[in-house]
Amino acid sequence: MPDTIGAIILAAGFSHRFGSSKLLAKLDNGNTVFQQTLQNVSAAIPSVLIVSRPEIAPALAKYSTGILLFEQAEHGMGATLSFAAQQIEGWTGCLVCLADMPFITVDTYAKIAARLTGEKILIPTYQSQAGNPVAFGKKYFNQLRQLQGDSGGKSIIASRPESVLRMAVDDPGILQDVDTENDLTRYQSKS
Repeated sequence: MPDTIGAIILAAGFSHRFGSSKLLAKLDNGNTVFQQTLQNVSAAIPSVLIVSRPEIAPALAKYSTGILLFEQAEHGMGATLSFAAQQIEGWTGCLVCLADMPFITVDTYAKIAARLTGEKILIPTYQSQAGNPVAFGKKYFNQLRQLQGDSGGKSIIASRPESVLRMAVDDPGILQDVDTENDLTRYQSKS
């Protein structure tokens, strides 16, 4: 059986700084933020798992039927990622993708997936700045499953510096998450 590198898309945030659901905000090309992120991830990685919360999932469902509901999203990104990691038993590695990062290119996702092994943690960098998606080999899945609160995978990265591979990419999109309407306007004007 070939190795399966998959992608988890975290789409369970609350968009507090955006003022409305940022995942449904429209881009200049007519796609929503979520739709564009999903399209880019899916073009590079065939196995995609989306985790959302019950309040927003119906609006996202028109773009994908494979959405898992996480009822405790208010506990934070770590808790959401822990829930997602419990669903990926057969994978060799996973890219942890944020649904509010629509400007990461298909090529970047593909390059990260191609470099990931079961023993590595891979972090893309642009002009020496660490970005997303961070990718974890299966060796770290149990640690991902133990996450709580809002910390995400940073604690795992900090505890395993010898396993971290930093990979330079020519893609400013890895740094461009949409938290406010100003972010959306600013990043689109650069692309």
